[in-house]
Amino acid sequence: MAHGNDRGLSAQWPYPQLVAHRCGGTLAPENTLAGFDACVRYGYRMVEFDAKLSADNELFLMHDDTLERTTNGHGSGVALGWPALSQLDAGAWRGAQFAGTRLPTLAEVAGRCARDGVAANIEIKPFTGREVITGMMVANGARELWQGQTPPLLSSFSFDALAAARDAAPSLPRGMLFEHVPADWLRIVRELDCVSLHASHLHLSEPLVAHIRAEGLRVLAYTVNDPARAQLLAQWGVDMICTDRLDLLTHDMLPAAPAIPS
Repeated sequence: MAHGNDRGLSAQWPYPQLVAHRCGGTLAPENTLAGFDACVRYGYRMVEFDAKLSADNELFLMHDDTLERTTNGHGSGVALGWPALSQLDAGAWRGAQFAGTRLPTLAEVAGRCARDGVAANIEIKPFTGREVITGMMVANGARELWQGQTPPLLSSFSFDALAAARDAAPSLPRGMLFEHVPADWLRIVRELDCVSLHASHLHLSEPLVAHIRAEGLRVLAYTVNDPARAQLLAQWGVDMICTDRLDLLTHDMLPAAPAIPS
């Protein structure tokens, strides 16, 4: 069963059931401050976003290692410093009304979370080869920037990044990200001292959710855009659902997740 401190952390889970994927889901350019407007409009109280580290060690938001999909830049962003990254247009691809939207820094997002009363799930999304330094700096930045707010939940697909975050800021809660949940998931989350396990909803089952929660861990499912599927996952005991469809999924449509077993 769960370790004592694992259970204590997960029992204090302070997060809502719904979290906005990449800040604003499909309603705004991903990983930008524009997403917060959608969160406020639809009553969302938590955002998920991707944090990276520029070549000159500025923490900022972007998902891909390459620039083309979500900015007007080209090629890999790994060698760019913040002066160059900060000039990119990160909104025009999503619509003319978002033209001129910039990539935000982690500090700017922390300020917006404080202003709007929104909690954060920070996915550590390092450029390839920068896993350890990114995990360390995201954790240090999150600890400093979110003082006085609900502690941000750190997550990553990168074991090395999340281990570095654990070592840098052990007091911040962590969740390991998987697509398929591997057979040795419990060993991994124990080694990282996680409070939650995050997985694709396509690869979760009711028995697996029950097993994870029986070990004292919370469960986050991504990316769920169908209301009926969200309701079913909540019935299974999934604690948090990450969605692109802030306009379709509402908190009052979900049953409360059962208590963590004691």
